[in-house]
Amino acid sequence: MQGIFYGIGVGPGDPELLTVKAINAIKNSDIIIAPKTEKNSESLALSIAKPYLRADVQIVYQTFLMVKNFEDSPKIFEDNVAEILAYLRDGKNVGFLTLGDPLFFSTYIYIFKLLKNSGVQIETVAGVPAFLAIAAKIGYPPAYGNDILSIIPATADKEKISAALKNSDAAVLMKVYKNFGEIAEMLDAENLLSNAALVSRCGLKDEKIIADINSHKNEKINYLSTILTRRD
Repeated sequence: MQGIFYGIGVGPGDPELLTVKAINAIKNSDIIIAPKTEKNSESLALSIAKPYLRADVQIVYQTFLMVKNFEDSPKIFEDNVAEILAYLRDGKNVGFLTLGDPLFFSTYIYIFKLLKNSGVQIETVAGVPAFLAIAAKIGYPPAYGNDILSIIPATADKEKISAALKNSDAAVLMKVYKNFGEIAEMLDAENLLSNAALVSRCGLKDEKIIADINSHKNEKINYLSTILTRRD
């Protein structure tokens, strides 16, 4: 009998933010896929899920390259998918851990696309996105009433970011680590800087909260950093 493939959102960092469904999926997994990048030897998602791992679970680390366009580079994921399929066809349940939510700016999406037509049973388990955990942490409603909220990857083209900010009442900016200073200037130009707040590594031991972004805009910030902002 073929195993079940679980895509499991573990949230942004605090193990207590995992849902009951996510914990049950972890406990039902014979194999846990712990994704990591080439630069990191450890998997943050695995460390978050650690309190809920079965004693007999097999941990399999898979390395994923950072790509801008999956459609141009699907082959770089094929070895990882083949390994997952082998476990599933051997009757093992496989849990793929992912930060935040599995279908929200996640590596899991690429694996899901490659597996969804392979005949395997897939169960995707929602997780808490970082920006909602940040909102709860600092008491900052991302949107209310008839607000138009934009969720913007700061790695997007500058023109697209600017257009999104111009047409939004509130915004979430993710992946701001590469061009933090430039993003701060764009927010200032749109009168969105005074109400902006940044949180890095939400829910982790080295969490950092910056309320006055303008005073820190020349600093280097962590990869896991998100800005919430809104108009007056």
